[in-house]
Amino acid sequence: MRRAKGYQDLDENVGDTRLSSPPMPPPQEIEMASVSVVPDDTFTVTQAVNALGFGWFQVKLSLYTGLCWMADSMEMTILSILSPALHCEWNISKYQQALTTTVVFMGMMLSSTFWGNISDRYGRKTALSMCGVLLFYYGLLSAVAPNFLWLLFLRGLVGFAIGCVPQSVTLYAEFLPTKQRAKCVVLLDCFWALGACLEVALALVVMPTLGVHWLLALSTIPLLIFAIICPWLPESARFHVASGQPDKALATLEQIAQDNGRPMLLGRLVCDDSVGIGQRGRLKHLLIPQLRNTSLLLWIIWMSCAFCYYGLVLMTTELFESDADGAEESCAADCRPLQTTDYMDLLWTTLAEFPGIFATIFIIEKYGRKKTMASQFVIFAICVCVLVYNGNRTFLTCVLFLARGIIAGLFQAAYVYTPEVYPTALRSTAVGACSGVARLGAMITPYVAQVLLKNSIVIATAVYSAAALVAAAACLALPIETKGREMKDTVSAAG
Repeated sequence: MRRAKGYQDLDENVGDTRLSSPPMPPPQEIEMASVSVVPDDTFTVTQAVNALGFGWFQVKLSLYTGLCWMADSMEMTILSILSPALHCEWNISKYQQALTTTVVFMGMMLSSTFWGNISDRYGRKTALSMCGVLLFYYGLLSAVAPNFLWLLFLRGLVGFAIGCVPQSVTLYAEFLPTKQRAKCVVLLDCFWALGACLEVALALVVMPTLGVHWLLALSTIPLLIFAIICPWLPESARFHVASGQPDKALATLEQIAQDNGRPMLLGRLVCDDSVGIGQRGRLKHLLIPQLRNTSLLLWIIWMSCAFCYYGLVLMTTELFESDADGAEESCAADCRPLQTTDYMDLLWTTLAEFPGIFATIFIIEKYGRKKTMASQFVIFAICVCVLVYNGNRTFLTCVLFLARGIIAGLFQAAYVYTPEVYPTALRSTAVGACSGVARLGAMITPYVAQVLLKNSIVIATAVYSAAALVAAAACLALPIETKGREMKDTVSAAG
């Protein structure tokens, strides 16, 4: 622990009139008298972040982490464009198209816990810096892949690097005051939606003339920018305290005070991040008795959320293709490249994420995290069932618009709840584990959205509806509501 700047030392009070007027007492009496004059005030990182408020520091961090999310979104959105393009260029089958998506999510699933451990052991900034460089490198290499197998391998490595992106939410949330946390984390999804729209617009311009390989290359530009700005990312003050580096934590808090134009708290920063499980959390600690039910239910929620979200993204392209083809059957060798109307409809459904974000901000603060997620899962299930009756393209676009907005807001609600419910030393590990389990659902979804949908739209939509309803029940069963609750530093406090 270290005293903050401006905190008066006892030696400076010797000259105080209250202490200098009587005769000089013995040293022990000086110490006893000074306690009543200069109280031994303390503060925690949580108290400091709440007192320093939301200001220029958080605005800068919003832009940094938002760029990371935008780059991630572009890499995810390109999956719905990549499969039809490769079907035409390399004559790959439907199962191979699904595999190009699955391999990315497999890389994300295998790496999510790895990145969570790196983030909890060496810092959020370190993990994100490594992620930015690797994402740009493998993303650029995949643009020059000579054949399908090389493309699969390189896209798998891209997925491995993407597994770290959720840690940007952990870093962001740890610098947000309690009152603004839910609103700001949900608003971060605006960058995701912006990235998705940018990718569709880029594809609309690039695909007809330059092709999919140039699209892959140009999509890495935000990754390059993020990798360049990573040295300016701040490290989490909570991480520094939890790892026994209070001096660095205090320096970060002083930087927040300076950027936000607020006075720094007086007193001593309390290093009270001991969680009773060592300084670093491990995956097995997510299943200790105090956290077991929360972890298992969150894994169900995250897996269903990713299964439904990415399933809807992939279904959008497939439904537009089938709508254009009508009732005609085509063999695997036939090719129908996406047309301008397809890209425009894809753009409209992507824009649905913006109203979904703002609706989530309103209901998550009013009704809490659990009820918000449960209600959104139920509405999504209803929307997916309605897709069976896609009479015309306008109706299809409207339903997909509503469903996309709902599931996008739902995903961000899960990102709000998860960092709030776990203690500091386990927070990154928990987010990484949830993200890894989510990718399991994302790995399965291409075989439902791209393969099963071709055989039976009724069965495919029924699968998504059932997954959403199961997740809604899991949301209501969560033992803790985190609305208005400060982020905790200990397991006992988090329970």
